[in-house]
Amino acid sequence: MSSSFTINVLLSLLFVQMVIGADPLYHFCSTTSGNFTPYSPYDQSLNKLLGNLHYKTPPNGFGMGSAGHYQAQTFGLSLCRGDVSSEECGSCVVNASAEIRKRCPKNKAATIWYDHCLLKHSNNNFFGQIDNHIKFYLLNTNIISNPTSFNLATKRLLSGLANTAYTDPKMYAAGVIDLEGSKKLYGLVQCTRDLSSGDCKTCLEDAISDLPSCCDGRQGGRVVGGSCNIRYETYSFLNVV
Repeated sequence: MSSSFTINVLLSLLFVQMVIGADPLYHFCSTTSGNFTPYSPYDQSLNKLLGNLHYKTPPNGFGMGSAGHYQAQTFGLSLCRGDVSSEECGSCVVNASAEIRKRCPKNKAATIWYDHCLLKHSNNNFFGQIDNHIKFYLLNTNIISNPTSFNLATKRLLSGLANTAYTDPKMYAAGVIDLEGSKKLYGLVQCTRDLSSGDCKTCLEDAISDLPSCCDGRQGGRVVGGSCNIRYETYSFLNVV
């Protein structure tokens, strides 16, 4: 995928979105990886891969693998948010598998993001590589009254979580800090576990560096990519902190 395409996507996906129900946050169907035909060997490999990911992912929140051989080989992974139960994880991966086939029915490479999980597949082996092809931002519509101190607190929280996550086996960290008065700030960072610890740290640091341009002075925001994501809010959005 060309760098110019990536830049255009980054610019065009700066938007405000409210997440309702189990709808995807976003999905991406690759137009550069080629297409496959229904009932072809590649189609069969993809069905097998998605079934395997549904089986592998819920026990520990992450699954990766490949299916098929030669021109029919497909690679994929699925990641659930670190605080969701195995039941919620399994349900999210099932929904993601069905929805990605519906929204990208012939694309050999595609990615779909939900609040509780991520799923992506490709005809190329992408494991261990930071995926910066797609990055999008979700913003809280409310403006903070003291943006300078709030932005500093947000960076401090997320940077601290990133330093914890990249050395953690699950590459996930969540936490909360006190703000002025009785207010609190909640945060989450997470990487896909195919990355090395060093690449996880790089991915998270790059996401945090996007905050001034995407989320300045907002009460909440997310930077979401194919290999890592960060989130902060002034309300508790986590099941466990």
